[in-house]
Amino acid sequence: MRLPSARHPGGARLAGPAAVAVLVLLALLARDGGRPHLARPAAVALLRPPPARRGGRPRLAGPAAVAVLALLALLVLPACAPGAAPAGPATVARVVDGDTVEVRVAGRVEPVRLIGIDTPETSDPRRPVECFGAEATARTSALLPEGTEVVLERDVEARDRYDRLLAYVYRKEDGLFVNLALVEEGYAVSATYPPNVAHRDELGAAAAAAREAGRGLWERCGSCRGPSAGR
Repeated sequence: MRLPSARHPGGARLAGPAAVAVLVLLALLARDGGRPHLARPAAVALLRPPPARRGGRPRLAGPAAVAVLALLALLVLPACAPGAAPAGPATVARVVDGDTVEVRVAGRVEPVRLIGIDTPETSDPRRPVECFGAEATARTSALLPEGTEVVLERDVEARDRYDRLLAYVYRKEDGLFVNLALVEEGYAVSATYPPNVAHRDELGAAAAAAREAGRGLWERCGSCRGPSAGR
C-alpha cells in the first residue's frame, strides 16, 4: 500500500514517509496526556536544557527526541523516496522521440516528457510512425545530444501516468527553451493538459505562428494537422 502524498500551494508534494513524519510531529505537539493542547509541553521540552545523564552527557526527553527525529525524516526522506520527482540540473542520456528524453538526475536515469507540446509519434508500437515523426526526433536529438546539460522546470504535476517526469527543458549552456523551440520550428504542436499550464499562452502563440508560416510539419503533413492527440 502506498501512502497518499501531501501538496502545498506551490505544487511540490511530500512523499508518503515524509508526510507520516509531519503527522507524527503534529500529534506530539498537539497532545498532552490524551487531551488537546496548544503544544506547550512538547515545545518547552525542545527549548529547555535537557536533563543530564550519568557522566554529565545530556540527552533529549522522549517526546522531544521523537519530534527531532520526525523533523530529520521530513528533510531527508523526500529526496530518496520512491516516486520522488527531482527537478533542476540534469544531463541528457538519450533521446527517445521528439518529445521524450532520458536524463541523468539525482543519481539515476529518468524518462522526461516535455510538457506543453506534442510531436508526431515514432516509438509507440501500437501506432504507425506519424508524418514528420522521424524529423521531430532528429531535431530533438540535434538540440539535446547525449551529454547535454539541461535544467528541468516542473509544473503542477510531477509525473504522468507512465511515471515519466513532466518538465519544461532548458539547455543549460545558452538557456534555450527546448519545448518552445520545437514548436516555433514546426516540429511540435502546442498540447497543454491542465493543470500543467504555466507556458500555455507562449506555446500556443508559437504554434499559431508556425502554422501560419507553414513551417515543418504544418507544410509537410498538410491536412494531417500534426500529431494525434495524446500525452
